Amino acid sequence: MIAEGLEKKPLNYIAKEIAALGFNCVRFTWPTYMFTRPEYGSVTVSKSLDKFNLSTAKAGIAKNNPQFLNMKVVDLHEAVVNELGKNKVMVVLDNHVSLPGWCCSDDDGNGFFGDSNFSPDEWLRGLAAVAKTYKGNHAVVAMSMRNELRGNRQNEADWYKFMQDGANTIHRENPDLLVIVSGLSYDTNLGFLKSKPLAVNKLVYEAHWYTFGIPAEKWVAQTNDLCALITKRARDNYLFLTEAGNNSFPLFISEFGVNLRGDNEADNRYIGCLLAAVAETDVDWALWTLQGSYILREGKVNLEEIYGVLDLNWDRPRNPAFIDRLHLVRQINQDYKSKHPTYYKMFHPLSGQCVQIGKKGIDLANCKYASRWDQHQDGGTIKLTGSPQCLGVAGDGAAARVTKDCSSKWKFVSSSGLHLAAQDGKGKYLCLEKNASDSKLVTKKCLCVGDNLADLPTCGDNPEAQWFKLVPTNV
Repeated sequence: MIAEGLEKKPLNYIAKEIAALGFNCVRFTWPTYMFTRPEYGSVTVSKSLDKFNLSTAKAGIAKNNPQFLNMKVVDLHEAVVNELGKNKVMVVLDNHVSLPGWCCSDDDGNGFFGDSNFSPDEWLRGLAAVAKTYKGNHAVVAMSMRNELRGNRQNEADWYKFMQDGANTIHRENPDLLVIVSGLSYDTNLGFLKSKPLAVNKLVYEAHWYTFGIPAEKWVAQTNDLCALITKRARDNYLFLTEAGNNSFPLFISEFGVNLRGDNEADNRYIGCLLAAVAETDVDWALWTLQGSYILREGKVNLEEIYGVLDLNWDRPRNPAFIDRLHLVRQINQDYKSKHPTYYKMFHPLSGQCVQIGKKGIDLANCKYASRWDQHQDGGTIKLTGSPQCLGVAGDGAAARVTKDCSSKWKFVSSSGLHLAAQDGKGKYLCLEKNASDSKLVTKKCLCVGDNLADLPTCGDNPEAQWFKLVPTNV
């Protein structure tokens, strides 16, 4: 129940660091019992730490945040929210569990309505209490009703009933808040909304997108196929909500993340695939996670979080290059109020950069300075917006070029839909690629794709250097 990191750094430092890293929102968790049961919420920070013999953490908080030791844990929660607000960081309050502890498993008693630690009535009381507590607090923009519904009890009938009850409860207590609705099966399934939308409005739906369960060796051998698979799964289960039509709703990818040490190849390959889809759909998102460590997690003290943006001691970013890759997906790329015409940026997920036409050729650079392209039809030209020039192939290993000769016809090849290929003068298909030694854009033999433009059954190369996504934007 105590926010992570307070034993490592002053709260003000952490809040400022979040903003300095370019993040504008924190998904801040809370357990139901902290707001419904005094034996949880009324305990002081000091006594909570003493209960688990966390003397080192207590000494750390005494050093870095002494004002919190004698504060009730429920009041500490509000103090953290207020400090984030002072630093212009928005807050989404996420009901993570009922019984405080690490989440999640099918049988932990916190998974679905009616589980041993998931009384629907007490859950509604908790939602009401939190909505009321933060009424008028301008830092808080939304409440997420429950993290990762799951387990043997889960069913659609109860989901519809209790999600509607929860949304109405929050709105009644605090009508200024957006209400975030989670799906089934660990926040991976909202597909049932295609046939029956939830009968309330002012909603944002949320989903979690990881690559758990797919072995690294399979990602290495079949990168394109697996990217296609997980993207299709995401579109079927939740990304469909971003498409125009009767089922269109705001979508929040409220968890995704990777091992930021860079030594998990499954994570390394999945994340580029995810970033391409997130950029294309312009959904909002929250990265798992900020914390570099846990005071206590599953019996382990000061456990390092290798998915954490910050390092073990909360001194600096664990992987600055990864943070740089998020530049485009942090931006608002599609504004429904915009009066500007839509154009496209050519995004390279592996680097997080975009294609830019410069005086010395075509480079990959910060997406803020990306060149603008017209909408591309598969098998057609890729034309610079407001210009007679098109993207062209020069030869295998040669630099890509922009020319008034618009004979190069580009098509998406591979199941990933992320390779852009056109024929050279000899009729051979070459793919766009970021040059290995610099930031130049070149055309080379397509990786992991056969002469028939189909995916190879297995491939020892990493095709991500050739992955590009044309991202629509109107801002």
